[in-house]
Amino acid sequence: MTDTAPAYGLWLLVVLNSAIFILFAFSFFKPRTARDWRSFGAFSAFLVALFTEMYGFPLTIYLLSGWLQSRYPGVDWLSHDAGHLLEMLFGWKANPHFGPFHLLSFVFIGGGFLMISAAWRVLYEAQRRHALATTGPYAYVRHPQYIGFILVLFGFLLQWPTLLTLLMFPVLVVMYSRLARAEEREAVTEFGDAYSRYMAEVPAFVPKLLPAAGQGPGGGRQYP
Repeated sequence: MTDTAPAYGLWLLVVLNSAIFILFAFSFFKPRTARDWRSFGAFSAFLVALFTEMYGFPLTIYLLSGWLQSRYPGVDWLSHDAGHLLEMLFGWKANPHFGPFHLLSFVFIGGGFLMISAAWRVLYEAQRRHALATTGPYAYVRHPQYIGFILVLFGFLLQWPTLLTLLMFPVLVVMYSRLARAEEREAVTEFGDAYSRYMAEVPAFVPKLLPAAGQGPGGGRQYP
């Protein structure tokens, strides 16, 4: 069920994987303001913490080793496969890389990156025209980029949960929520009633099934 050889201390993989995913996210998000950089920095810190435990030092496994070994004596907890804790705890007998939690994590991670990318294209064009972003994902939810980041983070938690990232996740969710509220206050100041009407029709974080009234699936009103 698991490899017998330890699979940690691979610090080069920590650096490479962190860099790949951070640069990948950067290519989608393209932070410009100080607020953008804060949110992106917190996201990057989560990834570094994740890959440090995935390939560098399994802190969570060591801290829980007594309980894990007593409950699951047949598992080699220093193998790489055992780091997929949800598959191990729920008794997945085959390769954990094909386990239900691991596969589901790809749905959240991929969906999150797609949402970030789609939202960035709409936001960039709106900023260029000095207009509200109300098309594409913004026709269904007011903060698709932050939702995208949360989906990616949750996907990684499903794939490789650790104590540190479990503690970081709710903190990041609260931080993104506060950043979103701050952006809304600035948007109301800049766009006035137009943004207030947009807020009244489009939810902040839970996407609506249909776009705001008068919008097509890919279109949006300008809320003059």
